[in-house]
Amino acid sequence: MSKRLVGHIEKRGPNKYRLTASGGFDSNGKRIRHRRTVTAKNDKEAEKLLAQFITELEGGDYYEPSKLTVKGFIEKWLLEYAEANLAPKTLYRYREIINSRIIPALGHLTLDRIKPLHIVEFENSLRKDGARLDGKPGGLSERTILHHHRILSIIFNTAVTWGVLKESPVARVKAPRVPRKQAKAYTEEQTAAMLAALESEPLKYRVMVHLALATGLRRGELMGLEWRDIDFEAGTRDVRRASQYLKGKGVFTKDPKTEESKRLVSLPALTLHLLKTYKTEWLKGRLQVGDLWQGSDRLFVTWDGQPMHPDTASNWFSAFLKRHNLPHIGFHGLRHTSATLLIRQGVDVRAVSSRLGHSRTSTTLDVYVHALRSADKAAAEVMNDIVGSNLGDSLGTNRAKSGPK
Repeated sequence: MSKRLVGHIEKRGPNKYRLTASGGFDSNGKRIRHRRTVTAKNDKEAEKLLAQFITELEGGDYYEPSKLTVKGFIEKWLLEYAEANLAPKTLYRYREIINSRIIPALGHLTLDRIKPLHIVEFENSLRKDGARLDGKPGGLSERTILHHHRILSIIFNTAVTWGVLKESPVARVKAPRVPRKQAKAYTEEQTAAMLAALESEPLKYRVMVHLALATGLRRGELMGLEWRDIDFEAGTRDVRRASQYLKGKGVFTKDPKTEESKRLVSLPALTLHLLKTYKTEWLKGRLQVGDLWQGSDRLFVTWDGQPMHPDTASNWFSAFLKRHNLPHIGFHGLRHTSATLLIRQGVDVRAVSSRLGHSRTSTTLDVYVHALRSADKAAAEVMNDIVGSNLGDSLGTNRAKSGPK
């Protein structure tokens, strides 16, 4: 701005202040004023906030909500925030939702016009017949609508953080309620049948399934494993990276989902034995390929040493279950099975959560509530045996003391 701005403060209530910065005139001769309502402990803090406000305006970092459209802000949000902070697959999915639904419905509105009712009407429109992009009848599921809600919440919360809006319109809208989905997993008997059928399969896939089951690795973490991550002496494996695929980008490597996902987990003796056998076979295959080898150290690779496509694991597992007439679960179901079996065997939930790489134990409790109830029922039965046995002994002793009447 060419004109130096002048500001003043107006107290609007307890700890509430309205900042006004003015300077210059518009094309109609009207003085240009910018206002912002802030929360401050006292007048001195309000003065500091006014100085920051004027600095933003003069530096060109301020965006007038009445002139900035939702589409314009989202484009800036994608450039300044999303591209730097979101994982590639997450960013890809966000762009899909933003471009296909959010911008067509809300993009033309200016930020100052967006109200909670706009969000409510938008989310209700997703429930109506014809909302699906694949042409199938019916609206979107509540889980998918919740995903839209969360994206809008992130976008408008950023607008508040950046000082463009005073309050997010999504904050006053109740998020869609999604019924808790029980994690699909095998029972002990089904797991035994699956492992028995696995014995006739290629070693590569036997190792893949055993690792997923024994450690609870996510698919991407499993496909990202390299031989240097396996410590045969300590009997552990280290999760340092994940392998994913994205259309237009191909197979790529990224950091694990969270900091807690970078974890060291012990391996069962049987799994270690399989890994040693597999490494011998893996090295033989590498030697046979010779100069055509692509240089990858991944456990699971294509014939010429390139990282295997993550979908290969899922597709093979699905075909394997079908060949052996086993109940269908997705490859991710092996992770759920791993956690469920451990919980049912009485392993501490914190230890299970650590193996899974969950950020919070509460996440494990939420996902595996069914297994916990099953374990609790088993605990009640054990307690019944203990109490029943002691009670029986006690009754027998009392009868012996009292003797026949």
